[in-house]
Amino acid sequence: MSTTPQPAPDGTPEVTPAASRARWRQVRDHLNRHRFELTRAAAAEHAARQFAPGGRLLAREHWIPEAPVPLERVRLRWQERTPAAPVDGRGPELDATRARRDDGTPYPCYADAVRDLARPKLFEDRSCYRLLAVAPDAAAPTLTFGRGTYFDVINVCEAAAHEYAAAALAAPGRPVPAGGATPLRAALGDPTDLDRRPVMTAVSTLVIRHDRRTGAAEFVLHWRDPAKVASGGGLFQVMPVGMFQASHDAPWNEANDFDLWRAVVRELSEELLGGSEDYGSGAAPLDYDAWPFNRTLTEARAAGTLRVSWLGLGMDPLTFVTDLLTVAVFDAELFDTVFARIVSTNDEGHRVRLDDGTGHAMGIPFTAQQVERLTTGEPMQPAGAELLHLAWLHRKTLLNEPA
Repeated sequence: MSTTPQPAPDGTPEVTPAASRARWRQVRDHLNRHRFELTRAAAAEHAARQFAPGGRLLAREHWIPEAPVPLERVRLRWQERTPAAPVDGRGPELDATRARRDDGTPYPCYADAVRDLARPKLFEDRSCYRLLAVAPDAAAPTLTFGRGTYFDVINVCEAAAHEYAAAALAAPGRPVPAGGATPLRAALGDPTDLDRRPVMTAVSTLVIRHDRRTGAAEFVLHWRDPAKVASGGGLFQVMPVGMFQASHDAPWNEANDFDLWRAVVRELSEELLGGSEDYGSGAAPLDYDAWPFNRTLTEARAAGTLRVSWLGLGMDPLTFVTDLLTVAVFDAELFDTVFARIVSTNDEGHRVRLDDGTGHAMGIPFTAQQVERLTTGEPMQPAGAELLHLAWLHRKTLLNEPA
């Protein structure tokens, strides 16, 4: 196929494949450098009633409970037949932002372009649990899932953010025009419509170390490195965060790992302790009961020295990435024992600490000042900001303090 530029049907000159890839990289770089500003601009296009109480995540009213729900009360349902979605990131609505290969053909989906033109350190298409429905009772959450893959997130969510960044670059200093400039977002319509697109979810956990003797609490904060991650790079985030997926794509893991607590435990091991993501479950299911780390934390939950709560779910207004929001409050003694070798860096970024003058600070003080600073003035991922806002709102319940 010829790579000579040909006029488009409207008479405007068509760029070469090389130029299309250069433009794609320019937009991708702009997206990663300005995610925070772009997210704020995208959020401004939605009415206040479309947001969770903290104003950071798009959410339907029944997605956010009025009070924290113990994680064990969140029920998961499995739907064997997963329906096709009208918008999957492969349709003509993405044509304007598709880079082209040397033979002139466009990349069929955004993940293919990321793989070839801006591959981060972590980039693998793994099976994920796809969110299909959320029951209307927020006090007794029931979530229905089916099958999906991680690249569904890239092909829709990152593509939507890329499209928005391209429109912002084309009209600097002006609001991004709706409709024609962002056809993918227009095709998606209401981003909280779970039938419209494949919705994969991340499990975001705010980890709090609580000293019952002094009342002091601090939380773990992460900075996500855009060179290491495909989504949410260049922003602060709670820690750990991971896709809700099985530990390996071997079929026996699908049912064994379909559990929010097990997902949280694996992420705590990987992100806070630098543990491997290889659990040997490619050969046999992971035996959680025999895993000392999981056994220790499960026993701590039973003893009340670790309390894990559900705060709801919501969607990033720029990318429409969906996060399940959880909080894990560790008694200080338990935290210090379990995470005696907490890591400073991991495969996705580095842990953020404030200098407390002692050199022993684990993270960020859980105070009104720090919550306000991070949720309003710092470049923080919306899910993390929402979690902090909700956790502070419910701090007395979460920390077992008198009302």
